[in-house]
Amino acid sequence: MMNIKEIKKFIEMAREYSLSEFEIEQEGIRLRIKWGGTSSLSHTVQDEMTVPVIPASKEPSTAEESNLNQLLVVKSPIVGTYYSAPDPKEPPFVKVGDKVRQGQVLCIVEAMKLMNEIDSEYDGEIVDIHLENGQAVQYGDPLFSIKPVKADS
Repeated sequence: MMNIKEIKKFIEMAREYSLSEFEIEQEGIRLRIKWGGTSSLSHTVQDEMTVPVIPASKEPSTAEESNLNQLLVVKSPIVGTYYSAPDPKEPPFVKVGDKVRQGQVLCIVEAMKLMNEIDSEYDGEIVDIHLENGQAVQYGDPLFSIKPVKADS
C-alpha cells in the first residue's frame, strides 16, 4: 500500500518535472495527480482499487506461480529513457542469464539530460529485461526480473 510519504514524494516529483498530470499504479492502488483550474497549485488525488485480470485460457500452474513469486523486480526510480549500455557501440551492461550482484550497474535511465545509473538491489540472475533500448520509462515501471541466488550458490 502507498503511504502518505510516498504520495507526497510523487506530488513533489510531478511539481519538479512540471508535469500537468501524473498517474502511477503500484500494488493494486492507482494514484492520479492532475494540476489545473485557476490556481496553479490546485490538484486532485484519486485512489482507485484495480483488480488484475488473468485470462481464463492461460491460468498459471502452481509451479509457474511459485516461480513468479520468487522473482525480484528492479523498478525505475525515475521517469526517463532506458538505455541498456553506456554507449550505443558498447555491449549492454547485462543480458538475460547474467549473474548480478547488489550494487552492480544494470542500465542507465536518462532524465533531463542526466544519465542515471540504475544499480541492482539484489544478488541473482537476470531472467527478464522488460524494456527495449531507447524506450521511455515511467516511475515504478519494471526494468528487470531477477531470480535470487540461494545462500549456498
